[in-house]
Amino acid sequence: MCNIGKIVAGKESEDNMIKSMTGFGRGEISEGQRKITVEMKAVNHRYLDVNIKMPKRLNFFEASIRNLLKEYIQRGKVDVYITYEHLSEQTVSVKYHPDVAASYLAYLKEMEETFSLENDIRVSTLSRYPEVFSMEEQEIDEEGIWKVLEAAVRQACEAFVESRVKEGENLKNDLVCKLDGMLTLVDYIEENSPGIIEEYKEKLLAKVHDLLEDNNIDENRLLMEVTIFADKICVDEEIVRLRSHIMMVRNTLIEGGSIGRKLDFIVQEMNREANTILSKSTDLEISNRGIELKTEIEKVREQIQNIE
Repeated sequence: MCNIGKIVAGKESEDNMIKSMTGFGRGEISEGQRKITVEMKAVNHRYLDVNIKMPKRLNFFEASIRNLLKEYIQRGKVDVYITYEHLSEQTVSVKYHPDVAASYLAYLKEMEETFSLENDIRVSTLSRYPEVFSMEEQEIDEEGIWKVLEAAVRQACEAFVESRVKEGENLKNDLVCKLDGMLTLVDYIEENSPGIIEEYKEKLLAKVHDLLEDNNIDENRLLMEVTIFADKICVDEEIVRLRSHIMMVRNTLIEGGSIGRKLDFIVQEMNREANTILSKSTDLEISNRGIELKTEIEKVREQIQNIE
């Protein structure tokens, strides 16, 4: 069973909790005739990359929306979808220009008198003349729209962060299990490494006896050979550093917050130490433990890629 007690105890507030970079959130706010729906989803990314899809009439608020999102999100590729409905709001209005219509009518009467033509002008005919009527865009109630839009975005962000925190907790617990497994492997390598040197010494002594077939053995030369071999396979420093890195990952998990990049760097160092241990190993069992260690480190590295 994984020892997660110390890490769970470090959780004090949502700000210190680990967040996954994958998540989903939805917010919907209705006020009067307006209704705005915001949906957002995210996957892992090295930086914060936000893509917003919304109606053109809301483009004015894009900068404000991006600044609002930064309050909740530090990293990840985030897609935001916004829909806007207004049951009675009209985007354009018709405007009548009486001066233009009067000018048309005056000239038409002049043509009637000048050329003795029948005046067949009707209202429907005059209304078709250019600029008698024009379409004008209505002024947007920016303050009213932003009030609803901001509330919807915040609601979606809160749900989004909640889903990330929930997945982040699952990631943290799984990482702790893997870290405990790594410590067990490191302990095995540390405990069994000295025995390899003693075993090598005994084999070397037996081989020398077989070759010389007498007891005239230079103990100093034998000791020198054993010392050289011990220096080649010694992994004491690597074990100390590796154990230190593992504990640093645990402490960083306790700190929480936006720790993904920091953890990624530490895991790179862990992988470097594991490679050195494996390259120095001459014992089959220790080599197997070293391979297991590298496998676990790779699993941790993949999971850390999804931590904000």
